[in-house]
Amino acid sequence: MSGNVVHLHKEEPEPLTNEAAVTTLTVVPDRPAPRPVPLWLRSGRAVRTFVTHEATKTTARTVARHSLYVVGGARIVSRRAWDGRTAARYERMLRAAEAAGNFEAAAEWEERGQRFRDARHRRRMDLLHSPLDAAKGAAVSAGMGVGGLVLLGVAMAVATKDPADVVTPLMAVVKFINLMITIVQVVWGPLISIGPFLALLALWSVGAHQQAAPQWALPAGARSNEGEPITPSIVVKALRDLGIPALRKAITEMGDAGASMLSPIVIAGCGVEVDVTLPSGVSTNEIQAKRRKLAENLSRHEHEVFITIPQAARTVRLWVADSGALDEPIGPSPLATDDTMTADYAKGRAPWGQDLRGDAASLSLYQRHLLITGLSNQGKTVALRSLALWLSLDRSVQFLMGDLKGVGDWAMFDGLASTLIQGPTDEHVIQVTEMVESAVDEMNRRIQAPPGTQFPPLIVLVDEAQVAFMCPAKDEDKRPYGGAKANSRYFMAVRKIHNQGRAVNVLMWQGTQDPTNENLPKLVREGAHTRASLALGTESQARMALGDKAVDGGAAPNLLRPGLDRGTLVVASDGIQIPAGQSSITVRTHYIDDDTAAAITDRAKALRDGVTTLHAVERGEERDPLADIAAAIGDAPRLRTQDVIKRLSALNPDAYGDWSPGDLTRVLDGTGAEPYKSDGRMVVSRDHIARALANRDADGSASDA
Repeated sequence: MSGNVVHLHKEEPEPLTNEAAVTTLTVVPDRPAPRPVPLWLRSGRAVRTFVTHEATKTTARTVARHSLYVVGGARIVSRRAWDGRTAARYERMLRAAEAAGNFEAAAEWEERGQRFRDARHRRRMDLLHSPLDAAKGAAVSAGMGVGGLVLLGVAMAVATKDPADVVTPLMAVVKFINLMITIVQVVWGPLISIGPFLALLALWSVGAHQQAAPQWALPAGARSNEGEPITPSIVVKALRDLGIPALRKAITEMGDAGASMLSPIVIAGCGVEVDVTLPSGVSTNEIQAKRRKLAENLSRHEHEVFITIPQAARTVRLWVADSGALDEPIGPSPLATDDTMTADYAKGRAPWGQDLRGDAASLSLYQRHLLITGLSNQGKTVALRSLALWLSLDRSVQFLMGDLKGVGDWAMFDGLASTLIQGPTDEHVIQVTEMVESAVDEMNRRIQAPPGTQFPPLIVLVDEAQVAFMCPAKDEDKRPYGGAKANSRYFMAVRKIHNQGRAVNVLMWQGTQDPTNENLPKLVREGAHTRASLALGTESQARMALGDKAVDGGAAPNLLRPGLDRGTLVVASDGIQIPAGQSSITVRTHYIDDDTAAAITDRAKALRDGVTTLHAVERGEERDPLADIAAAIGDAPRLRTQDVIKRLSALNPDAYGDWSPGDLTRVLDGTGAEPYKSDGRMVVSRDHIARALANRDADGSASDA
């Protein structure tokens, strides 16, 4: 039984029997005894607990803080003494004035410094003659003093008739001097002993007052320097510590410690603005790539620092917000506060919000296609709707609206818009597509009008346009409503308006979310004159929304904070005032809620005689193009395409009045009856059309079966 312990238990005999005592064996598994913890391990744990305890850390910070106060105080006192004895103070002020471009102040500080040097030189020259002058003065003073005391003693002796009083004044002076020496002998020893402690106490007091200790050693309430004012030294230090070797080296080698890089720091709205001229070897995109680190070096959050590229070469413009200022809401829209406000499409500007300087940001909508994009739930619809609300106060403006979200965001335009389609389904996309195509027809009608004809503005507005681009539905001719191909109906209608609509005041406004090449094709987004973006996820999306030029110039909607910067737009447009040299501007838009929007549209409806809003596009008689082409050809074996189009137009002007040879080719494509050349002219064959009709009917019958 190796490995087990055998215990012998002797049972007590029962009192009424004579049975022998019974001995039992009980096998108990072996339990290893706990191993003692080594002393060194217990000591190490205790030390680690002691070192990592919060009380230990607080004590260590306190000791380090008060020790470093003395060191920092000594540094401050030394610098003050150096400034008092030299012209260093005047040199610093001179460099700062030159860096700020204030040459008048620079000349004044240079003159003050020169006067200080002249006065210091005169004092030093006087010191060469002061020992001899002091000796002469002391001798004369001593002689006059002794003589005066003797005369005083003679007067006292005459008065008291005691000759001994002649030396009484002299002896009194001697005794006074002896008393002073005795006092000094008594005080000197303790003074020598406590003098260094008094000096250290004075240095500690200076250091504590100036918080002259590292941030980690300061108390919790004093460690944060968030929100401190932006000064030239802070900006230069922040740039120096960006981790760009060429920039750090250039600042270190500058005689003015980098002050000449900076323009004057000016107040700009709820922050400050400064232009930084970069040294050779440092590019502007290197600074832009370090936005977060620069913000942290300036004791700001990333969203509180904006870097743009002004007109001057090798220069970046920094706008630094006051800490927390961008989290404060802006005031209400003038549309909500001014009941008498009206709009002027041609000459007016829509009040949209405020720029970062706090100035009013207004947008001209005259003959400009518009695109607003961003992530979901960031305020896109409200921003787009506020522009439409302002423009609705111009009674000449007409609206065709499609809301492919369909939750009532645009319901207040019922009775104001000529067409208002609301809903997210494929059927709603079909209706919106036909609405945009009707706008194309109106555009073509206006283009064919006599030159000089004036047309009222027609705004074709589609919110959540990505739903239309991604729609898989096709029409009876197998043409897709969505997509971005040459036969995609919504895409082509938008492109036609982009190409020619501006000249006749037919404008396309679109709002879309989370842009990609699939839900926002390149040709569509580049066709907009005004492009605005809310918060986005990536830089590639920012380039889709605003274009490469704006992003390369500093536009960064991908750095806006989703949720926190709701309603903040980055705008690239010639319709809004943008600082010279910049390619975009950041606008914090006014928020107009549904009730206020309804009140504004009520005022807009009062300006009009009454508008009947259609909630679906009226479709004409359904036509069969292939059968109509067969009827147009008649008994002729073949017919020129131009003649086919003319006969179709005569057959039904509404359906075929604007057909071109391309439309005829599109309808016949894939039927086996495509136009072909005969005697050098494009013709359509009667037999081919008849065969195509027969094949289609046969396919239809087979599918029905």
